[in-house]
Amino acid sequence: MNSCQKYFSVCALALLTQAAFAKDAAGPAILSATPGHGGAVTCTDSTIIGNVDSTGLPASVVQTSCTISGSVLAPVSAGVLTDFNSAYDSLALTPCDQVLTGTLAGVTLSPGVYCFDAAATLTGLLTLNGPSNATWLFKVGTSGTGALTGTNFSMAMANGGTACNVTWWVAQAATMTTSDFLGTIYAGAAITDTGGTFSGNALAKAAVTLTGASLTGCDSGGAMTKQGCNQGVGNGPEGCDPGNSNQGNPLRSNDERGGVPGNPGRKGGNK
Repeated sequence: MNSCQKYFSVCALALLTQAAFAKDAAGPAILSATPGHGGAVTCTDSTIIGNVDSTGLPASVVQTSCTISGSVLAPVSAGVLTDFNSAYDSLALTPCDQVLTGTLAGVTLSPGVYCFDAAATLTGLLTLNGPSNATWLFKVGTSGTGALTGTNFSMAMANGGTACNVTWWVAQAATMTTSDFLGTIYAGAAITDTGGTFSGNALAKAAVTLTGASLTGCDSGGAMTKQGCNQGVGNGPEGCDPGNSNQGNPLRSNDERGGVPGNPGRKGGNK
C-alpha cells in the first residue's frame, strides 16, 4: 500500500488545495486574502520566486530591496478569495491522526495528519520521512485558537518527500524567525518570515511580511516554482537556462558564460 492509499484524505486535500488556484498556472506563492481590499504584502531585503497576490489595491504590495521572480497582482479577483477560503475551511475539517506537543526538535514523522490543540512553538530540526507522493498535514489550533511560531526551526525531507506535499493549517498567525521552513501555510491571521528560507506558499487571511528572507513557492501542479531567466544579451549570467535555448548543449546556453552587463560572455551567436 502506497502513502497516498494509506492517507487518502490527506492526498485528496492536497489535490484540492492545488486545484483551488488552478486558474493561475503558477498559483500564488504569496497571498494576502483579507476581504474588503484589505490585503497587504510587505517585502524587505528579500527574494520571492513565484507570484504575489493581494486582495488590496496595487499600493498594498510594498517592495524595498525586494526581488520578485513572478507576477504581482493586486487586487485579485473575488474568485481567488473564495478559493482560498474554501481550501482553508476544508483543511480545518480534516480529522487528526495524532496530537502533537513540544518543539518537535529531533522528531521524525511519517505521512499523516498531525494536530496541535492550541499554539505550536517550534525549534530544532523536524524530519519528514516518506516517498515522493507522501503528504503531511499539520493543524495548529484545532481547539479554536492557536498560532504557529518557529525560531531557529528547520525541516528536512527524507526518502524522496517534497516540500510541496506539506501543508500547515493555522487557526491564527504564523511567525518564522531565522528558520528553514518547508510547506504551504494557510493562516487564519498574518504570516511573518524574518531572516530565513521558506519553501512553499504563504497564504494568509491577513498581511504577509518578509524581511531578510527567501521564499520559493509551489505551483498549482505541486512542484517548486522555477526562477525565470532573461534571455537578453548583455545582462550577465543568471545561473539558469531559459527553456531549451541551449538545444541540449550547455556550452550554448543563453545564460551568458562569464559575461557582465554590457559585455556578454558569449558573443557572435552559436558556432
